[in-house]
Amino acid sequence: MADKRIYNFSAGPSMLPEEVLRTASQQMLNYKDSGMSVMEMSHRSSTYDAIIKDAQRRLRELLQIPDNYKVLFLQGGASTQFAAIPMNLLHSGCADYIITGHFAKKAYEEATKYGAIHVAASSEEDKFSYIPKQDQLDLHPDADYVYLCHNNTIYGTEWNYVPETNGVPIVADMSSDILSKPIDVSKYGLIYAGAQKNMGIAGVTVVIVREDLLGNTLARTPTMLNYKVMADKDSMYNTPPTYAIYILGLVLEWIKKQGGLAAMQERNEKKAKLLYDYLDQSDFYITTAKKEDRSLMNVTFTTPSKELDALFVSESIRAGMSNLKGHRAVGGIRASIYNAMPIEGVEHLIEFMRAFEATNGGK
Repeated sequence: MADKRIYNFSAGPSMLPEEVLRTASQQMLNYKDSGMSVMEMSHRSSTYDAIIKDAQRRLRELLQIPDNYKVLFLQGGASTQFAAIPMNLLHSGCADYIITGHFAKKAYEEATKYGAIHVAASSEEDKFSYIPKQDQLDLHPDADYVYLCHNNTIYGTEWNYVPETNGVPIVADMSSDILSKPIDVSKYGLIYAGAQKNMGIAGVTVVIVREDLLGNTLARTPTMLNYKVMADKDSMYNTPPTYAIYILGLVLEWIKKQGGLAAMQERNEKKAKLLYDYLDQSDFYITTAKKEDRSLMNVTFTTPSKELDALFVSESIRAGMSNLKGHRAVGGIRASIYNAMPIEGVEHLIEFMRAFEATNGGK
């Protein structure tokens, strides 16, 4: 780690690769002899046009996005898509939602404003500790789409299969696990993700949408939420989040240098295994997600008491770590180990956990 930097386990905005930060720092005052920062340049300039097109090209290359999908760089955060999705995709007025956590539930509640939204499955009765299996999904063959949240940052669960929907498009919120491993984009109708976890900084939301799903918006859909308008204008209908897209491009370049998504998967699985293996052999720490549905990105657990949870968090800060406190909705402890988290950070956390358990195990 660079001098005085800590291990940041935040669920988002999360840590960035140091190489990306150094490059952005070096280019801050004068981007490639343009005489200005990316923050200052016109989004209509040829210099910026190259930046946004390069970011899109890199994303298509890494995810192997088919040609019949549009890539959009939007604003408003991932939560804006909770409304944009039904506005753009509800044709018959019916959609299936699989509720596996806080954000899937929020998306469902927003969608109910626009049509007959059906809960195809929910794990809420077990504190969102698992992902429903295929035979637990009550899917409607005439639904306009099936919605799911691919990784649940708060509860530490992740989908490890793509549900069979018999041709109904799947809409997936991949905000917290996109670019962590290879995915088959063609199995989804629409994928969206806020950038501030694995892709960059807050401010840009990526939407990857199949072309045949464009152009049938609800009549009162605001222009800014209309995917077809944004696709036709190459995400340039208005001023895009220019600097966030620039950082996204740097992160994509960094991932490619690491070996691409297969290499990301290998290192992410290694990090997660180290942490879960330690948790599984401990009688002190308690994991909260079902073993078969555990997230590679967000590891959630508790100590024997809320008081010890709070002590763990406060002492971890003094040990050179941050943001290990669990989400306010559930408490406990959460270690977010996204792409940029080096294995040394996980090893440092485990050393701290071992020492904390030794000191507090009898309390």
